[in-house]
Amino acid sequence: MDKTYIKVKGEWCYLYRAVDKEGNTIDFLLSKNRDTEAAKGFFKKAIENNGVPLKINIDKSGANTAALEEINQERKSAGEEPIEIRRIKYLNNPVEQDHRFIKRLTRPMLGFKSFISAGITLVGIEIVRMIKKGQLKSFILCQTPIQQFRELFA
Repeated sequence: MDKTYIKVKGEWCYLYRAVDKEGNTIDFLLSKNRDTEAAKGFFKKAIENNGVPLKINIDKSGANTAALEEINQERKSAGEEPIEIRRIKYLNNPVEQDHRFIKRLTRPMLGFKSFISAGITLVGIEIVRMIKKGQLKSFILCQTPIQQFRELFA
């Protein structure tokens, strides 16, 4: 899990992203804030949509660590096993490399005019990226990425 910066209305917003060890996109969330509450919201969304991971690799961000510790406290009080938090820099490289493709498309835009349009555009970029990675082949039984894209929006 990691975050990258996206400019909206001249201000920096934060795109939280998570990828698995194979490089597949797990989840993403655009947030105006970079704090424990935003990180916790992202983790809860990712866990709700994809299930509970055994381990999470993060950078040395205090907000991410605090959010995961809060989630682990909630899991312990519910009698569930906590998530292992690993703060090893080089293990976060797959998500750092995956940011390149998002930045390559958003940098020429020179920022977004509104937070809503930024969110909608980033969802489209992430979906196309997931199709190119071959993540949706198991869900959509089409042969080409173009056919998969058409099926998603038909």
